[in-house]
Amino acid sequence: MRSSLHPRPARRPRPRSRTRSRLVALFTGVAAVGVLLAAGTTARAADAPLRDLAEARGKVIGTAVTGSKLTGTYGDLAGGQFNSLTPGNAMKWETVEPSRGSYDWGEADRIVAFAQAHDQQVRGHTLVWHSQNPGWLTDGSWTADQLSTLLQDHITTEVTRYKGELAAWDVVNEPFNEDGTYRTSLWYQGLGSDYIARALTWAHAADPDAKLYINDYNVEGVNAKSTALYDLVKSLKERGVPIDGVGLQAHLILGLVPSTLQQNIERFAALGVDVAVTELDIRMQLPSTDAKLAQQAADYRAVMNACVAVSRCAGVTVWGFTDSDSWIPDVFDGYGAATPYDANYVPKPAYGAIATALGGTSTPPTGDCTAAYSVANEWNTGFTGQVTISCSGAALSSWKVSWDYGAGQRITQAWNATCAQSGTTVTCSNASYNGTVPSGGSVTFGFNGTWSGSNPVPAVTLG
Repeated sequence: MRSSLHPRPARRPRPRSRTRSRLVALFTGVAAVGVLLAAGTTARAADAPLRDLAEARGKVIGTAVTGSKLTGTYGDLAGGQFNSLTPGNAMKWETVEPSRGSYDWGEADRIVAFAQAHDQQVRGHTLVWHSQNPGWLTDGSWTADQLSTLLQDHITTEVTRYKGELAAWDVVNEPFNEDGTYRTSLWYQGLGSDYIARALTWAHAADPDAKLYINDYNVEGVNAKSTALYDLVKSLKERGVPIDGVGLQAHLILGLVPSTLQQNIERFAALGVDVAVTELDIRMQLPSTDAKLAQQAADYRAVMNACVAVSRCAGVTVWGFTDSDSWIPDVFDGYGAATPYDANYVPKPAYGAIATALGGTSTPPTGDCTAAYSVANEWNTGFTGQVTISCSGAALSSWKVSWDYGAGQRITQAWNATCAQSGTTVTCSNASYNGTVPSGGSVTFGFNGTWSGSNPVPAVTLG
């Protein structure tokens, strides 16, 4: 059976390295009446994308996505930062078969095609669940045989459609109550607990190469629920039922990462199955603060470290990478800010925590950001200038701009930035209130200076 990390080489090549360094571009100046301009690409040394860091450690770093949003900045980050995608809702039963025998694969196909175009794997989610089933199914009156046939047909149809295209499936989702008893559901009531073994067997028959998982929440630490899952997996293995892994959803609350997380991963791994953190987010009570964001970063780092430490932990998937695409505010009143990027696609400290746990640094890639230097007014011995920092397909959480004056100019005053000059070199950094530059946004700061004889355009470095 192939690795859980990458699709089969016969179908798609191993993801190529996406490590990119942003080189300093030459700034060009254009003299005009009363205005001097200089602009160029950011010179900040970018860290490797998360996907490159993860692949270097043999891990998955994934995100749940919404297919219709895979364009613009959202698509750029989803494709550039992650080596695995999970459809948030596109492969659930109510989406793919809203009426009996009538299928809609549009969004699911879109996500798979995007992943293939970006050398990513796909994690199928989910085949058997107590929730998000179509009304025709939940409202029907079925005998055990009829229900079994419906389930087998659904699993076979969906898994066969994507045979060879998906690395893994969350075959059974959330089968347990908090006390470790089986959840009362359409499947448990109609087929008993053996619906789990049947579902796994049918999925394996439809695609023998896909990794098959049981996925649940509140099973991250050692507790009654995770022990029930452990006992189930052990039993399935002993019976020869195809089971390749367990998914720990990890919808966590700020400051409450289970202390037994790594121990729990290790005990499942000892059964001979893989473990994946499948739906990680860490919610906080709003509003967010610097202290809360720092705690969130520590929590993300703790989860990542636990996975990195265990060879059979396949990787970590965040349940949406940006707060604008998070389910938390709609479900948990007063809570949010649960993902590694804010709603403007600016990376939070949590992003840096993920990167450092994977062996990188906390400096996020800057993408395509530019700085434009202009002089709008000159007089006998002085001038007024400004620098505008703009981002497209990228974002900054802080910035610093520097340049060298070649004709003896001196800065005398600045606003909306903290500026200092040492010799010919000027360095300006963001104020406390304008460090964030979202994708599609800009920040401008101004200054007064002196000159004598000439006032040539300097080459500016953003970094």
